[in-house]
Amino acid sequence: MIRPSSSTTFFAGVQWLFFMFANTVVIPLTIGDAFDLSSVEVASAMQRSFIYTGIACILQAFIGHKYPLMEGQSGLWWGALLSISASASSAGVSLNELGGGLAVGIIISGFLVMVLGALGMGNVLIRLFTPVVMSTVLFLLAVQLIGIFTKGMLGLNTGDHIDLPIAGLSLFLVVLVIWMNVKGPGIIRNFSILIGIVTGWVIYAVFFPEQSNEIATATKIINFFPWGEPSFNIGLIIFAVITGLVNTTNTIASIKGFEPITNTKTSHRQYRRSFVLTGMNSVVSGTFGMVPYAPYVSSLGFLQSTLIFHTLPMVIGAILFMTLGFVPILSYFFTTLPVSVGNAVLFVAYLQLFSGGLSNLEGIKFTPKTIYRIAAPVLLGIAIMTMPAEMFDSIPILVRPLLSSGLLMGIILAILMENLINWSKLEEVETEQKSHRVG
Repeated sequence: MIRPSSSTTFFAGVQWLFFMFANTVVIPLTIGDAFDLSSVEVASAMQRSFIYTGIACILQAFIGHKYPLMEGQSGLWWGALLSISASASSAGVSLNELGGGLAVGIIISGFLVMVLGALGMGNVLIRLFTPVVMSTVLFLLAVQLIGIFTKGMLGLNTGDHIDLPIAGLSLFLVVLVIWMNVKGPGIIRNFSILIGIVTGWVIYAVFFPEQSNEIATATKIINFFPWGEPSFNIGLIIFAVITGLVNTTNTIASIKGFEPITNTKTSHRQYRRSFVLTGMNSVVSGTFGMVPYAPYVSSLGFLQSTLIFHTLPMVIGAILFMTLGFVPILSYFFTTLPVSVGNAVLFVAYLQLFSGGLSNLEGIKFTPKTIYRIAAPVLLGIAIMTMPAEMFDSIPILVRPLLSSGLLMGIILAILMENLINWSKLEEVETEQKSHRVG
């Protein structure tokens, strides 16, 4: 790879800053609402998220896998926590008790991932993650994220009806960023995400009234167990351990997805160090009231959109992101970025995940018997994603977050089918049957 100039590297770092921000800012807000935190606690959580996300990215860049993959608060964990918090009242559990129990469970799951990672858990997961499993992860992640972004683009995150002016601006940004990626010269394509966000932000500020929510200035960045006093709940611990183990699929999916983009080969040592750091990040998350971390598979779509694959720009973006966290006035300024603008630009970046899913299936021939290996997990996952959350109220709370997650269930089914069924033998049998029929 040709190393970009210093100016290109800096602006690529600014682009990483916006990518990190757009993927992070909504998480503390929704978690704060789910656990009924005060505005001051939410503002503190926002600052902690900015600071520690930057730290986590830098640690992975220099000590862990050493790739330009954002280490952020896991979407899988985020969805699971929102789901179980919504079920707390029906299960007769207070939010304070739930939060304290989850914090302990997250810390225990983090230590477990650290130990298993140091012992070579990555070697086992690599064998489990066949190309079909990888494609399932990418397809379902694309569906889940695109669904979230589409709602934000249409203004449905703040209301029950499509906001036509907001939707119009979002559509314009989608077309603009796609055009820059397809037709724009190299330098324009490299910064299409940054150009899209800045353009959309300026248009929004000029033509739309102020709609940002007031966020209190944080008074205490360091706050131990803000979700509730630590409590030992065996059910919540089991839930956290299962979710933490499944969350490790993000590490495998992101690293294996990065390899073909740059023709690199990841060593077992890189996997071990990455798992240990992700486990350590979970321990920190449980202690300070943050969603546990993982490498972002969506970084692959971002990289394929920008075509800048060096690690230094991400490190620069991480340092800038940490700076936002340490300066409250900057944190507040960036929280005024319209959600619809960020979602519209990320919508285009994450379309590249579908390309990754298709690439993993190259060379695999599907027949009427073997099509189930990809169709069953992907379509089951999508089906669960489209079901209303209240449909799962009859399921026990301990397994509800797992069974109601289309992403989790699709990944688990894909892993089981790939490792329990001999698909090669089925292909051979079907080929023989076809030859007999022809004969």
